[in-house]
Amino acid sequence: MSKNYRAELVGCFGNPIDENPTGVVEEAAFLEKGLNYRYLTVLVKAEDLGKAMDGVRAFHMRGVNLTIPHKVAVLQYLDELSEAAEIIGAVNTVVNNNGVLFGENTDGKGYLMSLVDEGVDVAGKHIAVLGAGGAARAIAVECALAGARKITVINGNETRGQELVSLLNRRTNASAVYLPWKGTVDIPQDADILSNATSVGLYPNTDQKPDINYDTIRSDMVVTDVIFNDPNSLFLGEAKRRGAKTVNGLGMLARQGALNFKLWTGVDAPQELMMETLKKEFGL
Repeated sequence: MSKNYRAELVGCFGNPIDENPTGVVEEAAFLEKGLNYRYLTVLVKAEDLGKAMDGVRAFHMRGVNLTIPHKVAVLQYLDELSEAAEIIGAVNTVVNNNGVLFGENTDGKGYLMSLVDEGVDVAGKHIAVLGAGGAARAIAVECALAGARKITVINGNETRGQELVSLLNRRTNASAVYLPWKGTVDIPQDADILSNATSVGLYPNTDQKPDINYDTIRSDMVVTDVIFNDPNSLFLGEAKRRGAKTVNGLGMLARQGALNFKLWTGVDAPQELMMETLKKEFGL
């Protein structure tokens, strides 16, 4: 009986990527489940994404995650999309099925699951989303599909913001509106949940925070941040000081990581272990 020395390869493509802890979490889960998989954290610049996706096929990788700035650009290199990924127009997870690259979006699903873990339900709520990129699109669409009443998209680039609003109004039952982000912006006073879906505050720029009027955050709001490094972002700190309930990006990362694990391996992920591994990485 021959022995297989080849590990199944998965990984993450992004720029910046050095501070992304997903590999540690996935490797811990592979070890726990006795799976011979390896997770590669790979620096891929925007202009090299096509070559990197060719490499997924050439190396017979089982799949990859995509992070900034590749979640939308990767669509042109994929063969199939899930329904959610097609609506969202962004992909964070690719599965290689014998050379056929299938794109899925687990960001929004992971976000919703992280809110449920904190006792937060988006049904009937008004969600204000900062940004209109890949993460923002995933969060906005999944919240709308989960029954959110209204989505306000706050973005500096009007074309991109209006495009997301049009998508939400066309493909979901939520009412979506665009709010221009020109200078310091006020958060709508009837918003129930405020989500930072931008990369502002991501390591190494942990001294930065989105340019909003923090005094428009109410104590009865839920304020969330997709930033996981540092999970104690200045954005969430400002919200906490104003009495708002805050949810950092670790839960979303752990939850979407568990979904990715199942897509690649077909095995249920050890979710509690993955969350504890994340917390340990950040000294929490």
